[in-house]
Amino acid sequence: MIPFQLTIFIIVIYMLESLTIIVQSSLIVAVLCKEWLQVKRLSPVDMILTSLGICRFILQWASILSNFSFYFNLSHAFWYISIIWEFSNVLIFWLTSLLAVFYCVKVSSFTNPIFLWLRWRISRSVPWLLLGSLMISCVTIIPSAVSKFIQIQLTTMEHLPRNSTVILRLAMFQQYLVNAHRLIALGIPFLLFLASTTLLVASLIQHVQQMQHRNTGHGNFSMKAHSTALRSLAVLFIFFTSYFLTVLVSLTHKLLKKGSWFWVWEAVIYAVVSIHSTSLMLSSPTLKKALNVKCWGLDAA
Repeated sequence: MIPFQLTIFIIVIYMLESLTIIVQSSLIVAVLCKEWLQVKRLSPVDMILTSLGICRFILQWASILSNFSFYFNLSHAFWYISIIWEFSNVLIFWLTSLLAVFYCVKVSSFTNPIFLWLRWRISRSVPWLLLGSLMISCVTIIPSAVSKFIQIQLTTMEHLPRNSTVILRLAMFQQYLVNAHRLIALGIPFLLFLASTTLLVASLIQHVQQMQHRNTGHGNFSMKAHSTALRSLAVLFIFFTSYFLTVLVSLTHKLLKKGSWFWVWEAVIYAVVSIHSTSLMLSSPTLKKALNVKCWGLDAA
């Protein structure tokens, strides 16, 4: 049992992390929308990052509302808001995997005909892929929405005997089938992200080794750029994998949903989310340029 004062401190940390994520998401959307209004177009990467920024913004507000609803035992509000959180979370997984696939196809040096065809097509297909991610997330959330409806119905059946066959079957559906569905819903885009990132890292390592043999001035510059890309990929891989594991544990481990440990785990999850959002911001040249301009402006002031 964690002391009450420490629980309050952890809640404050969680709120600071949430505000950081909200500001990061707002900055991503504001900068990229400004870019879109100025030049009347967005690059495929910036389209994905804008969608991610909007989803992160919605997800974080849903997280705040659902967590406090859960903590103060406002069960009906918690169930409805948690559907929004789960939908946003699934969509974020698909958008992050789409970003990894895009980088893998465009940056990797593979000469396989399938890769060459994808490289030619993928930039023009990004809007449709974004729409597809949205539709898949809508379909994926249906079993969870049914589960929440069942939970609401269970609260109205408290007068029935505890060994009621209906209650036992509904509880079994909730405990096993829905958790298995959540694992699949998050696992498929995560595996897609994992495969794309692994292929891209292998391609970059191979390219860096080729550059080392050439040992020219241009080669040194290119090797430095590829080494930087490898480090960025490693950061993205580590923190997205950490986020997947923390969400997976929170969905399956009941102890973390009880008492003051609930807030500890939420603080851990959204610390990872905040760092992951930062790594996504640094993956966009437009966002990096905007951040550099702001930093120079602050230095000049």
